Amino acid sequence: MGSVNHDFSLRLPRLPGPGETVVGGPFLSSSGGKGANQAVASSRLGARVSLLAAVGEDELGELALEQLRREGVDTSLVQRAGAPTGVSLVLVDASGENQLAVALGANLALDPVRAEAELRRLRPPPRLILGCLEIDPETLLRAFQVAREGGWTRLLNAAPVRPLPAGLLSAVQIVVCNREELPAVAPRGIGALLREQGLEAVVLTLGAGGAELH
Repeated sequence: MGSVNHDFSLRLPRLPGPGETVVGGPFLSSSGGKGANQAVASSRLGARVSLLAAVGEDELGELALEQLRREGVDTSLVQRAGAPTGVSLVLVDASGENQLAVALGANLALDPVRAEAELRRLRPPPRLILGCLEIDPETLLRAFQVAREGGWTRLLNAAPVRPLPAGLLSAVQIVVCNREELPAVAPRGIGALLREQGLEAVVLTLGAGGAELH
């Protein structure tokens, strides 16, 4: 459950500073979004995946749906919204570090009422729900509450960092974040986050350094 965007990516020798222009290449235009990317990755690993999301009634939305279907992702729960499909601008340097800016667009059309209704209709119920923060956090909270009632495993990729509604972290079991996101997600440290929110695990991603499981 999450975002579907179209990515416009540019590789650079280094990331620009404020007001600076850095010349680079190559340029890549491709379907993406944290929700769609996680759905595709899960499908490639052999999982049976349905994506709950929203795209625009535009060419980028149709392209995203086609690519998701080719990757074996069930798109029957993807809503066609009146807003434009979300767009991401991605800059990547020679070491793989990146900067992103996102216009969420149609991703915000997925509201709590529709999310709850779609999840309650799923047969058979899923074993795991995976969400990210490129959609309305209140929608995500409602979805995790439904999943908790159903006994599904609940995993939150806490990106991009944004204010979280009360109860969201305690409604999930596993949180994934990177080093930059960690202070916002766990201002008192990973140990305090695990104790205070009742989480089962925190995964800290380290880029080229892999990941830590707490």
